[in-house]
Amino acid sequence: MAFKSEEDAKAYWKENLGLMWKLMVVWFVVSFGCGILLVDVLNNIQLGGYKLGFWFAQQGAIYTFVILIFYYARKMGQLDRKYGVHDE
Repeated sequence: MAFKSEEDAKAYWKENLGLMWKLMVVWFVVSFGCGILLVDVLNNIQLGGYKLGFWFAQQGAIYTFVILIFYYARKMGQLDRKYGVHDE
């Protein structure tokens, strides 16, 4: 990975870290917030016959994590192309 300048390298890593922090916040909110803290509130809502709090703790968090992985890969591909460090 060769950057054109030191400023490009710093900007790349700043954007990369910013993206990771945003995704980590989503991950935390879904797993800890919806699966533990808000489970009683969410259990008042039914999804496919299951309480929503239970669903988030068992299935929803996993689906969210998989979506976050694909989203991160897509955004990193865009970021790599933006700074000219993508694989051919």
